[in-house]
Amino acid sequence: MREFDIAIVGAGLAGSLAALALSDSGRSVALIAPPARAADGRTTALMDQSIAFLKTLGLWDDIAPQAAALETMQILDGTARLLRAPPVAFRSGEVGLNAFGYNIPNAPFIEALDARIAANGNIVRVANGVTVASSFENGVELVLDDGERVLARLVVGADGRKSKIRESAGIGVRTWSYPQAALVLNFSHDRPHGNVSTEFHTESGPFTQVPLPGRRSSLVWVLPPREATRLCGLSESALGQAVETRMQSMLGKVTVEGGAQNFPLSGMTADRFGKGRVALVGEAAHAFPPIGAQGLNLSLRDIMALKDLLQTAEPTAYDGIGDRFDRKRQADIRSRTLSVDLLNRSLLSDFLPVQFLRSAGLHLLSALGPLRSIVMREGIEPGGSFKAFRDTLRERVARKQA
Repeated sequence: MREFDIAIVGAGLAGSLAALALSDSGRSVALIAPPARAADGRTTALMDQSIAFLKTLGLWDDIAPQAAALETMQILDGTARLLRAPPVAFRSGEVGLNAFGYNIPNAPFIEALDARIAANGNIVRVANGVTVASSFENGVELVLDDGERVLARLVVGADGRKSKIRESAGIGVRTWSYPQAALVLNFSHDRPHGNVSTEFHTESGPFTQVPLPGRRSSLVWVLPPREATRLCGLSESALGQAVETRMQSMLGKVTVEGGAQNFPLSGMTADRFGKGRVALVGEAAHAFPPIGAQGLNLSLRDIMALKDLLQTAEPTAYDGIGDRFDRKRQADIRSRTLSVDLLNRSLLSDFLPVQFLRSAGLHLLSALGPLRSIVMREGIEPGGSFKAFRDTLRERVARKQA
């Protein structure tokens, strides 16, 4: 039986990033997952805090050539409802940043991660799935699908929504679904996007264009499932025309690249995010619609929190890390999940008071710079607005004392 200090189960973006992040902890690390990956044409928007974390892992230089800066994020009301909201533009310069973050295609992101992991002598890659995990006093025993048994003092479950690690730890989940599907594709266009991401709020959900390098963008279009299926079945030229019409030809002629993918929308949160010697990260812990660029950013904060816990723990102390991790992640995960859910449901609601509140909120954001700044900082980094306020006070006090 092989033994490791830490075993990460699942080698998607969250699991691979967790393995790299924990590989410099002085502990032995195994990354356990089958080698095959499905082709992924999606992109991921990472905010400034997440980009800074990638830099600490030495990954950013590998990924940057494939990424596009998000300098402006604008919201446009694309509904035909009685109560419509004004346009709202969030500019990174308002909070002292060159960009809020960057949009990165998943395929080259995963390739860069795989290459870094293969070259990292502190990570042992185990190309098998896990069938069951059993907790004992001295660790967690993992039974692999080839019959091998592995003992780990700490197990990080990064094995997705149907997590075997979560199930084996006896952690329940709350799930829900939406009457929506996400149509995901990449496209080229005649006009430059100027590093501006545009989100149209429609009656069926958001239609979000996000820049890619050059005159290219990615799209997440939330629709009724039947409509998403219909559009997926169109020729690329017909689908490009539908996209161009929906975004009012803002970027000129649209040419769809490589077809579209269609995903039903649902949500899930684990009842707890850690237990004993088990910690859950990424979609093993939380999943929600691709709205507001929160998914992988939230997963990276899971990894940052776990890394911090391990840095402050004794090298041989693993028992109870899962419980401490759970307490540390509750507020962030619950609040982000609730905010994304409320935003999505507000777009679907025909109830006039709900439409009024959404419209009034966007009016305030459009008119009040300080409020817009708070929202921007919180979107980039939880607690960011409080930190900025605290730093401003310190600077003022220092100037007065000088």
